[in-house]
Amino acid sequence: MSFFGGNAARPQQQTINPQNIALAESELEMVTDLFNRIVDSCHQKCISKEYTQGDLNQGEAICIDRCVAKYIDANMKIGEKMQQAGGVQQ
Repeated sequence: MSFFGGNAARPQQQTINPQNIALAESELEMVTDLFNRIVDSCHQKCISKEYTQGDLNQGEAICIDRCVAKYIDANMKIGEKMQQAGGVQQ
């Protein structure tokens, strides 16, 4: 048996479910959107408009770490509340 679940001696025909592909593409778009919103928001809040150094200084790095952690935490809490609200409506 191969690493990917098929038999190396006898290859199997695998079917691809278009619905699964659409769901994966949708999830990728959501994750990409979240990443871009985090980058935009935390960059605006934490990094000076005037670049004087090639790397982040300590204050900027700490600000970015905290900003990303808060953004992800808030996003997870909002998602949980939305799921709870959706469960109540059903």
